[in-house]
Amino acid sequence: MDVHIRSYTVEDYEQLLDVQREAFPPPFPEELWWRRDQIEAHVRAFPQGAMAAVRSDGTIIGSATSLIIQYDGKPHTWEEVSDRGYIEGTHNPNGDSLYGIDVCVRPSARGMGVAGLLYEARKRLVTELGLKRFVAGCRIPGYGAHAGRLSAEEYVQAVVRGELKDQVLSFMLKQGLKPLQVLPNYLEDEDSRDYAVLVEWRNPNLPEGEGERKTE
Repeated sequence: MDVHIRSYTVEDYEQLLDVQREAFPPPFPEELWWRRDQIEAHVRAFPQGAMAAVRSDGTIIGSATSLIIQYDGKPHTWEEVSDRGYIEGTHNPNGDSLYGIDVCVRPSARGMGVAGLLYEARKRLVTELGLKRFVAGCRIPGYGAHAGRLSAEEYVQAVVRGELKDQVLSFMLKQGLKPLQVLPNYLEDEDSRDYAVLVEWRNPNLPEGEGERKTE
């Protein structure tokens, strides 16, 4: 499938909403789909972080949204880091880390490498801007089945060791991301018991401990 990654714009809103409708159908709450004013805010604040995966016929089949933060290692929620999905209040152009708050792919395009293309585009953005890392709060939907016998930290380590497979975390590991910390109450998510795992991909072009930004 011929797919390329480009920045999305406000004019793409209806297609972006279609992707969300297909990926998160009812009973998923409609109010959690992207709204037009949020897309407008993404484009205003950080257009480079607003990415769309587009087929050769112009159809958007996936999207990803990111912002720049100054990573401090403190626990946080999705609403806090994303500014309730608007990013304008938390995007820091002088920060050191790209933070992914959303990836969405049409069900009909899953298994075709679309999500992987979006993650590769994020890694390229990290290197182009001279950032230290890419980070994201990763759901662990498989944890619910093991919550009675394992802590969230124990579950994550079992997935890392390959003893268990998690639909989301196992994919992240394949993309070269590594767990940094478990985040309680990250997002209302019954399957994950409201936990997420902050995962990291380090910029391989920077020596450990360095992270000079390029002039934008």
